[in-house]
Amino acid sequence: MHNDMFMRSHLLLGDAAMQRLQQARVLLVGVGGVGSWCAESLVRTGIYHLTMVDSDYICTSNVNRQLMALSGNIGEPKVEAMRQRLLDINPDADIHAMHARYTEEDSHLFRIPDYDYVIDAIDSLPDKAHLILTASACTTLFSSMGAARRTDPTKVEVSEFWKVTGDPLARALRNRFRKQHAFPARKFRCIYSTQQPVDNAPLPNAENANGSLSHVTGIFGLTLAGLVIEDIIRKTDTAVD
Repeated sequence: MHNDMFMRSHLLLGDAAMQRLQQARVLLVGVGGVGSWCAESLVRTGIYHLTMVDSDYICTSNVNRQLMALSGNIGEPKVEAMRQRLLDINPDADIHAMHARYTEEDSHLFRIPDYDYVIDAIDSLPDKAHLILTASACTTLFSSMGAARRTDPTKVEVSEFWKVTGDPLARALRNRFRKQHAFPARKFRCIYSTQQPVDNAPLPNAENANGSLSHVTGIFGLTLAGLVIEDIIRKTDTAVD
């Protein structure tokens, strides 16, 4: 470990927590306006083993909120661009980029039980629901609800999934679980906004897009990273006690 690189993390967390950070295996599904900020925060804090999953390519509309989206890398796979950025931060990190979409049919390819933490930052309702059901049964899961169409960063909160209020995505997920009679095996915490979604301004050729801003998606992503770090700190303190 580069002592100077993680000195400030080390000063705050101590030897045992830093060792746990270096050993933890994290799977991040979705590397967009939320996931990109989460990935960078994890690696800058001291996470070494990170696998990122996303099937999308960088486009110009990503530039306003996604860390790896630059004018010079339009058209590149998001996970590959993000991987290179993270390795520029810590060349010794074990960063894997899976240019793929998480789906129920291909879920076995992602080896969910191999990870200490799974972070859900995807939008697709069926894929998200399946990931939640799978990960909650075998590892520690943190999930992002809807960050789009919000403008107020002071409305961002964290709660257990079944206690999330005012979020249409959480509501849709709960309805889906009830309809299918399939429920998460364990409780898990979510990042969400209590602000009601703002109506999109009418723009040509943007019928299927939702407006979003980096100061909100960034807070979502940074908070997800913080939930992982806090859990590692808690487990370190418990082990010491």
